Amino acid sequence: MNERMAYTFQQLTADDLDRLRQLLRVFGTAFDDVETYQGAVPCDDYLRSLLAKPHIIIIVAERDGEIVGGLAAYELEKFERERRELYIYDLAVAEAHRRRGVARGLIDTLKVIARQRRAYVIFVQADRGDRPAIALYESLGTREDVYQFDFIVDN
Repeated sequence: MNERMAYTFQQLTADDLDRLRQLLRVFGTAFDDVETYQGAVPCDDYLRSLLAKPHIIIIVAERDGEIVGGLAAYELEKFERERRELYIYDLAVAEAHRRRGVARGLIDTLKVIARQRRAYVIFVQADRGDRPAIALYESLGTREDVYQFDFIVDN
C-alpha cells in the first residue's frame, strides 16, 4: 500500500477550529517557534472569520484522528490579467511523519483547489538552509532565485 494512502487531506472550514489549533501546534514544533504559534492563539471568532475567508486556504493532513501536517496558502488576484496565483505561506509536517509523501499530498490537494479557482501557478519560498524543503520544492517545480525584503511597519 502507498504510505500516503494512510493519510487524509482536507481543506478546513469555519467549523474546524480544533483542527486549526492542532495545526498551529504542529507548525510551532516543526518550525522550532512555539512562541509565535502558541504564545497568543487568537480567539474563536477571529479564527472562524479567517477560515471563512475565500482567499485563505488551510489544508491539513490527518492520520488516525491526529493532525500531522498542513499548509496555509493565500489566493492572490492579479491585476495584469484575469488570473490568480496561490502562495504557500506555511507548510510543515510533524517529524514522525516526514518522508512519507505528506507534504506532496498537501501540495497535490492545493493543486486541485488551484485548478478549481483557475489559478495559473502556486509558489512558495524556502529558507536558504532548509535543504529538505528545497529538495521537495525542486522536485515539484521550477526554482527561481529571488530576494525577499521585509519592511517593518512602525506602530
